[in-house]
Amino acid sequence: MSLKYAVLAALLDGEASGYELSKVFDVSFANFWPATPQQLYRELERLEGDGLVAARVVRQERRPNKRMFTLTEAGRADLRAYAAEPPRRPTAVRDELLIKLQAMEDPEATRALIEERRAWARAKLDRYERVRDRLLDGWTEERYLSESGRVGPYLTLLRGISFEEENLRWCERVLTVLKQRVAAG
Repeated sequence: MSLKYAVLAALLDGEASGYELSKVFDVSFANFWPATPQQLYRELERLEGDGLVAARVVRQERRPNKRMFTLTEAGRADLRAYAAEPPRRPTAVRDELLIKLQAMEDPEATRALIEERRAWARAKLDRYERVRDRLLDGWTEERYLSESGRVGPYLTLLRGISFEEENLRWCERVLTVLKQRVAAG
């Protein structure tokens, strides 16, 4: 998959500047499709050239003008067609930490790496839970899922939450094993 469809999906919630889009990616897409602001701006230019998004300039005083992007009907049609296709391949995990763990010789040094991963997972989980609270805005999850306009962002957020919860469980298990190995000498 290219960044193209992630950008189109992000614009389903309405008009956004490149800067606003990068903030959306940081909060909702980063767990499964990260992108730098520079990549997003380049992709927005391509999508505009392909007629899949439209841009308008908003003039600002004392600040540079900004461009606001929206999906075109062609962009919506392309995204609908893409969303209906089955994924081309199953999910593959590419994780540098797993290679380091595979090559582990020093359990103490590895412990520090796992503790760092645990801290990252905890921070991401905390952020995702704040996003969930904002999305629900006092609604129950059941009500939100049955009555809100779009549930896709919430369902992908749930996947991010479960992913980080599993990362935390895995880190705790690995730390327990490493502690036992160090104690055993």
